[in-house]
Amino acid sequence: MTGRRSSLTRRTLLERAALGGAAIAVPGWLAACGGIGGGNGGGGNGEAGERTLRDPLRISNWPLYIDIDEETKRRPTIQGFMQEYGISVNYVEDINDNNEYFARIQPALSQGQSTDRDLVVLTDWMAARLVRNEWVEPLDQEALTNKGNLVEALRSPGFDPDRTYTMPWQSGMTGIGYNPELTGGDVTSMEQLLTDERLRGRVSLLSEMPDTVGLVMLSNGDDPANVEAGAFERAIETIRRAVDSGQVRQFTGNEYSGLLARGDLAACVAWSGDITQLQLDNPNLRFVVPDDGAMIWTDNMLVPKGGHAYTASVFMDYVYRPEIAAQIAEYVNYISPVAGAREAIRERDPELADDPLIFPDEETLAKTHIFDTEAADDQEYREQFQALLGA
Repeated sequence: MTGRRSSLTRRTLLERAALGGAAIAVPGWLAACGGIGGGNGGGGNGEAGERTLRDPLRISNWPLYIDIDEETKRRPTIQGFMQEYGISVNYVEDINDNNEYFARIQPALSQGQSTDRDLVVLTDWMAARLVRNEWVEPLDQEALTNKGNLVEALRSPGFDPDRTYTMPWQSGMTGIGYNPELTGGDVTSMEQLLTDERLRGRVSLLSEMPDTVGLVMLSNGDDPANVEAGAFERAIETIRRAVDSGQVRQFTGNEYSGLLARGDLAACVAWSGDITQLQLDNPNLRFVVPDDGAMIWTDNMLVPKGGHAYTASVFMDYVYRPEIAAQIAEYVNYISPVAGAREAIRERDPELADDPLIFPDEETLAKTHIFDTEAADDQEYREQFQALLGA
């Protein structure tokens, strides 16, 4: 399967959802083998702490974030897991936004009730919120026999230094995407993006605060991994000047990809996986790690309180086999957290294995930074940034 070359890509469907303002619902794609639907808490063997597999395993993930067979419309990774372990999987694509999903599960978690999910996938700062609130189950470390395959750069995040509660699903870099035919040359820094008059009115920034503020903090010489009030305010002021001057056309979510592809934008703050997909249609598009560094984010697998940690951990261990991780990476085109996935891909897709946006080298990873998860969840900071979005 070569998912990155399929006619209906993950990027295309996400664009349609963003532009249409509706949830993705594609007949045949959401009908997962083993059943789809809201978890009902039933069908269980054992309690959360028992070391026997529970049937079904109930998973919530983002849309189109796992491999799909273009012919059968089934998910090979889910199929393989079910066949090997003899249990069914309720795989639900119902996470479209971290805050939105949290609002749905928070009432149950705050009352000590089950969310009817055994495994959910949330971004660093939201995963950190659940860990801080003790709304997660510890993973079954004995079941994680492939934990050693986790790449070094992701082994010890501040919010979960020993990976007691979380395991990375996929990662991505936030940097600058641009069309050199429209910019008149390379765009290599945030300072250039925010001040170069040749780009005025044709620049977009992301509406995700850790991405945009993190890059600007790096440009200002500050550390986004340890946010201080003065540094945050400097970044907000830098962004405000670019907005007030007309340099920045708009703040976007994923829809920037369509704008860049159509030429409505010349350059933008972008996610690496999106540019990889866009390059299939326009090889001239580029993604760059800015001179001062890039942000790296991770979507993490975790077990919400009441979920079955053993069964979820067995699934995590399964997707940390290099050949399974490669299967997923071929479709989603983001950074695999599993050492060995690149080698597993190389035999059938050398071009993909050499793509630096999917398999960045150590030098590139050394220039990436994880945004301070407590600052990302700070209400005052979020309100300051939201005020910019409406400016």
